[in-house]
Amino acid sequence: MGTYMEQPIFTTRAHVFQIDPVTKKNWLPSSKQAVTVSFFYDSTRSSYRIISVDGSKAIINSTITLQMQFTKTSQKFGQWADNRANTVYGLGFAAEAELNKFIEQFESIKENMKATAADKKEGDPVTTNGTAPKTIISSPEPIPVIKHARESSGDKTTVGAVPLSTSNDAHVRYENDRLKIALAQSSNNAKKWELELQTLKNNNARLTTALQESTSNVEEWKKQLSAYKEENSKIKAKLQDATFEAQGAAPSSIPGGQDGRVKELEEKIQSLTLANKDRTKEVDELTKRLNQVTETEEEDKKLRQGLQESQEKQAALQKRVEELEEGLFKEQKGRKKDSHQAQELHLQLGNLVQQLAGLHQDMAQIL
Repeated sequence: MGTYMEQPIFTTRAHVFQIDPVTKKNWLPSSKQAVTVSFFYDSTRSSYRIISVDGSKAIINSTITLQMQFTKTSQKFGQWADNRANTVYGLGFAAEAELNKFIEQFESIKENMKATAADKKEGDPVTTNGTAPKTIISSPEPIPVIKHARESSGDKTTVGAVPLSTSNDAHVRYENDRLKIALAQSSNNAKKWELELQTLKNNNARLTTALQESTSNVEEWKKQLSAYKEENSKIKAKLQDATFEAQGAAPSSIPGGQDGRVKELEEKIQSLTLANKDRTKEVDELTKRLNQVTETEEEDKKLRQGLQESQEKQAALQKRVEELEEGLFKEQKGRKKDSHQAQELHLQLGNLVQQLAGLHQDMAQIL
């Protein structure tokens, strides 16, 4: 048998359907997903075929004739009748542009066939140099699964077309077509696998670098952990001292404790206030007596002197009261400050403990 000269001239992807042979109305899906559909040209016979293979089954093997008509029935669906195979094929595309390209290719092939037939009628020899006619080439692209409106949703029967001829030559041609399409699909898959392999190599290199850096930093992290533990012990000691001071648990440093001292100051303020009231009464009485006793200058002088002394004592008592109040305010302010410092130390200790726990978890994961 001579050299086989059939080759693909146009390839696209579509969902394949065949008409229900019983009802002649419903479409039966021949493929579960979009498959490759190709136009093949046989230069030795000047013939064209539409071929589609799903796995190991040829679901379309249709020889194009001048009488065939491809009809666009909707925006993304078209059909043609194959009298030799006694069936009607339907193709569902992902986009209208893909359908239009297929129709354009179909019509271009028929024009080439008409020209060839006219040449034969005129007696001109048909070229058999193996050169395929000029056609539009479309590389296959993955498209999403679509469903045609006329598809029978309840019928999942897969219809596989068989080669037209049962001779050995037809069987060899059929196997050759299937292997060509499978080879094209394998080449596309190989490119995808090469890209995925390169991506995995890059990721592996980055992970290896990160692991080496983490290993080199383990000793430094151990030193930091030791320093954090030592600092934690110091903060705990400071916190305990601050707690004792805030609660008055250190009587040697603050005699009587904070509460006792405040109480003592309050009692002093009360006693001085009472004394101030008594002195105020005395001043009032002396002033009254001064107004009443005006008989002798000596007695007046004594009364005035007593009044002045009383006023001086009153001023001294008032000053003492202000000093005691100021001391009480300072003591209360200092107590609040100590309490605030104790809270800050406690908060810092809590944050440090959380940081140590997180560092411990990170080290455990790395190790």
